[in-house]
Amino acid sequence: MTDRNVFVYIETADGESVKVGPEMLAPAREAAGGGKVTAVIIDAQSDQAAEKALIYGADAVITAACEAAPPENTVGILTAMAEKYGPDIIMIGSTPAGRETAPRLAARIGAGCVTDVNALDITDEGIVWTTPLFGGTILENVGISTDVQVVTIRSGAFKCGEAGDPSGEIIPEEIIMQDGDVKTKIIDSVVEISEQVNLEDAEIIVTGGKGMGTEEDFQKIQELADVLGATVGATRPVIEAGWTSRAHQVGQSGKIVSPKLYIAFGVSGATQHITGMIGSDYIVAVNKDEDAPIFDVADIGIVGDAKKVLPIFIEECRKLKGI
Repeated sequence: MTDRNVFVYIETADGESVKVGPEMLAPAREAAGGGKVTAVIIDAQSDQAAEKALIYGADAVITAACEAAPPENTVGILTAMAEKYGPDIIMIGSTPAGRETAPRLAARIGAGCVTDVNALDITDEGIVWTTPLFGGTILENVGISTDVQVVTIRSGAFKCGEAGDPSGEIIPEEIIMQDGDVKTKIIDSVVEISEQVNLEDAEIIVTGGKGMGTEEDFQKIQELADVLGATVGATRPVIEAGWTSRAHQVGQSGKIVSPKLYIAFGVSGATQHITGMIGSDYIVAVNKDEDAPIFDVADIGIVGDAKKVLPIFIEECRKLKGI
């Protein structure tokens, strides 16, 4: 197995790593083989994020103190670190800032770039990265031939590894940005007021598809979710029908999720949806079409009308919980 040195750029918010940051350390370890995994954190308040990176598998953490760095600053700092340390692979979270940073960085250092990766495979020829195309309707396997590879990793596509002893080295770096490199300065941040639906961190998700028939029947998904202490998910046709907000969408054009339990009612199992929830630990599917693709990935499949099965689910779960 080839040993590779892998950089993982961990984006932060208010001094803490964003969700995809620690998740990237697991695929980074796989890609590294016997090589070194180094987390890179650009934040003046990096202590918590650095410790978390070491707990979840980084061999070392490089920190650079920088307040509210926009992507162009991040590119300059990562370029300097890449030139100094010579990583073979640089992983970046597929966040809005990450998607802007990665191609700029790749162009700067002459690296090949693949975005929105949700799987990888180690072959004799190298690493094959899997990424969705055309709105998630197909998945493409991509290899990079350049000496350095830059990839963005989709949040929820990989799970954090086992927590361990944070015994790795923390390396502070002082990066001096040239005046010509900094064209943007963040002077204020405005918090968007929106519906708070945390699908990525949910341990149980109950999802309804267009097979629920009507908006009224779909709303019963919330009733089961309340009984189970779960979060409500939805497919794209449900969102387009206006039955619930886009914040609930699971799939390539929505959220990539990996709960402990995923229950799908009236979901046929289109590729775009499957790739968004295939990382779930246990999948239960209810659909009246016995040939529905969702059954190919389900641990338990129930062939039946979702509208009729759902009330039975709710009743039985209430009994089990004594409510």
